[in-house]
Amino acid sequence: MSGGATLEETPTWIVALVCSVIVFISIIFERSLHYLGKALEHRRETLYEALIKLKEELMLLGFISLMLVVSQDLIQKICIDESLMGHWLPCLPAANSTTTAHYGVSASPSSALGIGARRLLKGEAAASGHCSTHQGKVPLLSLHALEQIHIFIFVLAITHVALSAFTVLLGLLQMRKWKQWEKSIQVDGDTAAPKMIHRVQQYKFIQDRYKGYGKTTMVLLWIRSFFKQFYGSVTKDDYVAMRLGFLMEHFRGNRKFDFYDYMIKALEKDYKRVVGIKWYYWIFVMIFLLINVTGWHSYFWISLVPLALLLLIGTKLEHIITQMAYEVASKHAAVDDGDIVVDPSDDLFWFHNPRILLILIHFILFQNAFEFAYFFWTLATFGFNSCIMDRLGYNVSRIAICVVVQVLCSYSTLPLYAIVCHMGSSFKSAVFADDVVGHLRDWAEGARMRRRGDNAGCLGAGAAATASSREEIRPSRDVPVAELA
Repeated sequence: MSGGATLEETPTWIVALVCSVIVFISIIFERSLHYLGKALEHRRETLYEALIKLKEELMLLGFISLMLVVSQDLIQKICIDESLMGHWLPCLPAANSTTTAHYGVSASPSSALGIGARRLLKGEAAASGHCSTHQGKVPLLSLHALEQIHIFIFVLAITHVALSAFTVLLGLLQMRKWKQWEKSIQVDGDTAAPKMIHRVQQYKFIQDRYKGYGKTTMVLLWIRSFFKQFYGSVTKDDYVAMRLGFLMEHFRGNRKFDFYDYMIKALEKDYKRVVGIKWYYWIFVMIFLLINVTGWHSYFWISLVPLALLLLIGTKLEHIITQMAYEVASKHAAVDDGDIVVDPSDDLFWFHNPRILLILIHFILFQNAFEFAYFFWTLATFGFNSCIMDRLGYNVSRIAICVVVQVLCSYSTLPLYAIVCHMGSSFKSAVFADDVVGHLRDWAEGARMRRRGDNAGCLGAGAAATASSREEIRPSRDVPVAELA
């Protein structure tokens, strides 16, 4: 048979051997995820939830793989006009071939390795199928092209998960020095006068952020915020000021609150959202694949989008810190009474919503992962000299931009987001430990049950007590309600 041997013609020991290897590798992978989940479940609940999200993504990929395998024969039977195959091509077809290019036959160096012969075999098998009986008709998609799409989807998902984990881990390493800042604040709070400390720290914070705010134009202020994200994006004075502002806004009087631990838990919860692939991101993948037309250099221009968004987000986050310093200085909020250093508010963020920043960072990481995945997938599949790889200058520029985006996001933007996102009007649920949340829920449920029991058991007594109290206490209509309270 031209399509290769079937199971009827394959020795049973080969079938059993191949299936055993596949099952063995799958079991090792499944057990590894299981033990990793057990380890994270008792240490970091939020990271365990991220692992569950990763399993969901793997299950989705498995379903996509199954759909591609099951529907490949159906797709082969969908026929279109041969003239449609000459439009929107990623590579220009050879002068002596039009439809064969659709099946993967090309003059690339990969054909010297036998890959071209294999594509030709599949192309001939497809052409001799259902559509070959119709004049001027070709299959919608060749079997080999369907297999390549199948592999690319897996590469994209794995690359996105790996790069997201890399970004968060590198960002956490960058924020490790904040833990020492938190410890020093806790120690200084016990040995020095709090009011004096707050005055000095706020003075440094304003001197670093407020200088020239009222004298420069808004354009120069944004330019300074733009360059600030590349060096010392968050200093110790920034950390102390925003930490105190957060505590005085949400936990007034609790100076021993571990703000660093709160930020790390909140960031881990955000990572659970970032590691997944939203359904609407697949729409962007379809658009990216659609515009990959020869001569457009689409993927080079697409790589500039996450870079521009990342620089814009970093500038905005730095501008928020500077704006808070301006508000403190203009209102003279830092005096000897040790009042709040900064005033957290949702009005500082775009559309009064801090979560927009996380959505944009998620999109940046996904699009950057798409660029990496597509580059290495095409390099491994078609070779470096293939026309689908675009010119050398565009390729080098794309990879350089992707590396810059990945490093800048980990080194600067993610730490900035981790602390500035808490300068909104509300705090995240990560402020409570998981066991505390469980105890609070049990306590609330028990209180409701006791209230129901008391209402049912004391209904008659309550009515009598109410009647007697009305006789004893009859407030005058002129007495304000506040005085009765």
